[in-house]
Amino acid sequence: MVHTPEGVGFGDVLAELARRRQEFREQRYVPKDFIDRLKRIGIYRAATPSKFGGQPLPPAEFCQAVERISVVDGSAGWVASFGSAQIYLAALPLETQAELYRDGPDVAFAGALFPMQRAAATERGYLVDGHWKFASGCMGADVIGVGLPGDDDSGGKPRTAVLRPDQAEIVQDWDVVGMRATGSFDIVVRGVEVPREWTFIRGGAPTVDEPLYHYPTIAYASQVLAVVGAGVARAALDHARQAGGGYTGVTGAPKLADRAYYRTEVARAEAELSSARAWFYDLSDQVWQHVLRGDTATDEHNARLRLASAHLARVSSQVVDRLVEISGTAPIYTAHPLRDLAGDALVPKQHAFLGPAIFDSAGAVLMGLAPTSPGFR
Repeated sequence: MVHTPEGVGFGDVLAELARRRQEFREQRYVPKDFIDRLKRIGIYRAATPSKFGGQPLPPAEFCQAVERISVVDGSAGWVASFGSAQIYLAALPLETQAELYRDGPDVAFAGALFPMQRAAATERGYLVDGHWKFASGCMGADVIGVGLPGDDDSGGKPRTAVLRPDQAEIVQDWDVVGMRATGSFDIVVRGVEVPREWTFIRGGAPTVDEPLYHYPTIAYASQVLAVVGAGVARAALDHARQAGGGYTGVTGAPKLADRAYYRTEVARAEAELSSARAWFYDLSDQVWQHVLRGDTATDEHNARLRLASAHLARVSSQVVDRLVEISGTAPIYTAHPLRDLAGDALVPKQHAFLGPAIFDSAGAVLMGLAPTSPGFR
């Protein structure tokens, strides 16, 4: 269970989110005061090493928490999902992590990893200068990471430089049809020297020897995004069931729930989403139990986790699109709930971690070949 210090209940935070989600969408980001609320229910310590005061959760438990948030608002779920980012940060030197968590285990990280920008090596580290996109949650972040290309020292894997928010400029240019409140703004950094010990290899070996940091890192980063789509799809199904008993078209046709095609498609959508979720969570638990036994996760474990995540994201988006299609003319209005849900469900499916290339790479690994896309493992 997500820890809830100071008597703050998960349900209380969800109720507040329901009241404020339109505010967040209009300003295009989840504000720091609400991220602080998420901290108080343990979202931002759920992947912090226990040696630094964290309370790391099994991946499936954290994903379930993110999914619950996403049912209420996909953008807030997306921002909350980066409470898992400490699995990346666990590749920092232990001394750096001790400094990072000096004031407590609840640290919000926002990563602007693409496009990767070259940084000149200095005696102490790297001279960082460039412009990056998609820094989700940056308006409430405690630290911001920017992506650097791989080098000989990293084995070709990309590197991330960690900065304080006051070392970067946030450019508020987020204007999208889905996940409008994620605040996935651009980050600009000009001539900041980042010490080498404040950089890490993305997906690199952890310096913390605890079970969570032996779970496949990039796969986990994919999972926490996929469940946002699942939460959005659940919200759409909940709406469809409620609306079915009340909506009558202008033509005088029967209520939606009295139409065979509507009942059939809602049932099919329920079955497909539930099936994709069940496989996703069952597989996550299998790999977690493997890691808890002290065994090393295999390339096939990683491939199956990536595949299940991409599949869940795709099914979730298809579910919402199908519900729009069978709901008559009502969803053509901009204020209709399914309009925002369709846009939100589209975003996880389009993410690089969950897109079409993942199916090809997963298939290659399952057939004993090397993955076909970079950063797959």
